[in-house]
Amino acid sequence: MDFSLSPDQRRLREEMVRFARQELNEDLLRRDGAKEFSREAWERCAKVGILGLPVPEAYGGSGADPLTVMVVMEALGYGCRDNGLLFSLNAQMWSCELPLVKFGTEEQKARYLPGLCDGTLIGVQAMTEPESGSDAFALATTARKEGDRYILNGSKTFITNAPVADVFVVFATIDRAAGLPGICAFLVDRGSAGLSVTGPVEKMGLRTSPMGDVFFSDCEVPEANLLGGPGSGMALFSTSMNWERACILAPAVGTMERQLEEAVRYARERKQYGQQIGKFQAVSHRIVDMKLRLETARLLLYRLGWRMGRGRVPPMDAAIVKLYLSESLVASGLDAIQIHGGSGYMTESEIERDLRDAIGSRIYSGTSEIQRNIIAGQLGL
Repeated sequence: MDFSLSPDQRRLREEMVRFARQELNEDLLRRDGAKEFSREAWERCAKVGILGLPVPEAYGGSGADPLTVMVVMEALGYGCRDNGLLFSLNAQMWSCELPLVKFGTEEQKARYLPGLCDGTLIGVQAMTEPESGSDAFALATTARKEGDRYILNGSKTFITNAPVADVFVVFATIDRAAGLPGICAFLVDRGSAGLSVTGPVEKMGLRTSPMGDVFFSDCEVPEANLLGGPGSGMALFSTSMNWERACILAPAVGTMERQLEEAVRYARERKQYGQQIGKFQAVSHRIVDMKLRLETARLLLYRLGWRMGRGRVPPMDAAIVKLYLSESLVASGLDAIQIHGGSGYMTESEIERDLRDAIGSRIYSGTSEIQRNIIAGQLGL
């Protein structure tokens, strides 16, 4: 297996790093403090083709292979410090665009995918409920068939992009007694009667990624908006989550590389007791650990991207990538702050924000505990 990047992939990575540095970090300190989502940055990302990466050319995307998508997102993580923006981009690509690509009808794809690619639409998935977090399929939202439409009732919580979304992929059950086979997915437009959205809610990190709650009160959805057919909700959600776990933390590899470079530079420049702090093993060993995590994370990510490009998305490999990258991102964020000392703890350094944003990676898309459960199950335990 050769995980080295092609000349086109290396060129694309360099272009994306330059783009991210020049276009996506504007006024970030203020925006993070104000919990402000940048629609301008979102549209810039759409203009250079980021939102269309996993979408076929016929629907406005570029149809990039999984490894190329990972390389682009890694580059953004390196050049862009707005982790909330990157999280929102990933949320749309894997929880809204991918289900449409894999399960949508031709009419649904033609109606939604071009707008999702060019930035005129923002989309997201609505699965999590107040009483069903990690146990996602224990949802209570119902869909009742009436003629040529479904009537949705229920609520969703902690929904990324909800306050700014134009279309929601909503999971509901058409028959609670049927269990998993009764779960369906629906495309619900923002202006649908009976749909209401709250937020944005305040949270510890990823503050520039808007999050809110979604409520359905006799919300009417045309039968044509049923995504994937009756009873396909479980397959749709599982497929979407597998891709999401595999790809959503690709930016983390770029972030860890940036953190490593900043730590090395600071350890060379900062002097205490008459020498560079990098000469102290307590500091240098932390930096070595950061390097080890970075290289291991990149190898795991690229290996999975290589396998996905050959038509496989192994659930255990996706869970391993999600688990290892999220835990490594938090550990490297802690090391970066410790190496920089008091200055790293200050907001102005923009180092502490990476750690705040990293904590959520151990929770979203399935907690670290859930990833360990998946891996254990795949091992036959």
